[in-house]
Amino acid sequence: MEVHVQYQKMMTSESLTELLMKKLEGLENKYNWLIKANVLFKTENDKSGEGKICEIELSAPGPRIFAKSDTDDFEKSMSKTIEDLRRQLEKRQATFSTH
Repeated sequence: MEVHVQYQKMMTSESLTELLMKKLEGLENKYNWLIKANVLFKTENDKSGEGKICEIELSAPGPRIFAKSDTDDFEKSMSKTIEDLRRQLEKRQATFSTH
């Protein structure tokens, strides 16, 4: 699977990218029909202390799969986003018929 990572309004983070790759590798191993992942990490000014956003769009057969999370920590946002994607991928895989 091809992965594109962007950082918006923040410095790039090697450790965050490594963690992301490990999590996406887990998804790719389970769902080998994934084609591409576009990942965006960005910060926004938020008075509630949140504003660390992770957006992931997956290209796969059928419509694209998208999830977004906004928490006070990038790791938490990434984990929530990956979990949302995992639920969507399970539903998508259930629609595939085996012939």
